[in-house]
Amino acid sequence: MQSVEANLVEQAKSGNRAAFEEVVRRTSRLVYSRLYLETGDRHRAEDLLQETYLSAYRALANLKDAAGLRTWLLTIARNTLTDSVRRESAQKRGGGVAPASDLSGIADPAGQPAEAAERTERQQRVRAVLQSLPEEYRQPLSLRYLAGADFGEIETQLGLTNGALRGMLHRGLKLLRDRLGPDFA
Repeated sequence: MQSVEANLVEQAKSGNRAAFEEVVRRTSRLVYSRLYLETGDRHRAEDLLQETYLSAYRALANLKDAAGLRTWLLTIARNTLTDSVRRESAQKRGGGVAPASDLSGIADPAGQPAEAAERTERQQRVRAVLQSLPEEYRQPLSLRYLAGADFGEIETQLGLTNGALRGMLHRGLKLLRDRLGPDFA
């Protein structure tokens, strides 16, 4: 798998857009799940994902080791998120308009405000506990349950065997449940 991606990266460096699109297709769930886990906002994670790949495309010539593609992309994603937070902070300090993704004050039209608030609180708690898990469990759980990746795709993204992935998901879910406590069902 690494050699296929390395070949795609080399083709993309030579200007082959189709090769870069294939790189995006192969890695986007991994990057999206990391961004969503950090932001907790699907729309914001999608926007940051696009910014990440735009930055990656522009900086592709700087990628020295094609085997480190995934690590390189996750670093760009983290930097994109950091830059976004800084821009928002500067806007708030400067009296600028609040970001469009901040819809926390709008009530959920489908349900009662109390139910919407409770659902949001539960989601935030699960995300916080998920972020506190060791990386070896956090990544597979995020890919499976946040990004909706199937087992084959997660195995490919993380370089795991089917048995190893199933074990990590099982142990990760158990740890997640333990940390959430018995009253969180």
